Amino acid sequence: EVQLVESGGGLVQPGGSLRLSCEASGLTFSRSVMSWARQASGKGLEWVSGSFPDGSTHYTDAMKGRVTISRDNAKNMVYLQMTNLKAEDTGVYYCTTGVRGAYYLAPERDSGYWGQGTQVTVSS
Repeated sequence: EVQLVESGGGLVQPGGSLRLSCEASGLTFSRSVMSWARQASGKGLEWVSGSFPDGSTHYTDAMKGRVTISRDNAKNMVYLQMTNLKAEDTGVYYCTTGVRGAYYLAPERDSGYWGQGTQVTVSS
């Protein structure tokens, strides 16, 4: 059974940084596309970033230039480093794999595997 467990969310002031972590199990991690999605307050689900087995990455316009995705295949971990956070970044962030929906579309909530989500709140 695939399990994804996120951590690292919390309350941060505007302009601050957070690093989200996701520990994956039950899959061949090194061969898996790992992505981060979010649901900002009052908005629908959207992709943030993806990490591919070949080492390549993808960033959507949602947070481009302010996030860095990375992975550690030895530890089955994927990370999302977020900087210069804004109030509109407030929401729940999900670690995902195998989810349908191209990065220019919305992720399909009823597909693939999702973590439980971690809350990020950007507020002074």
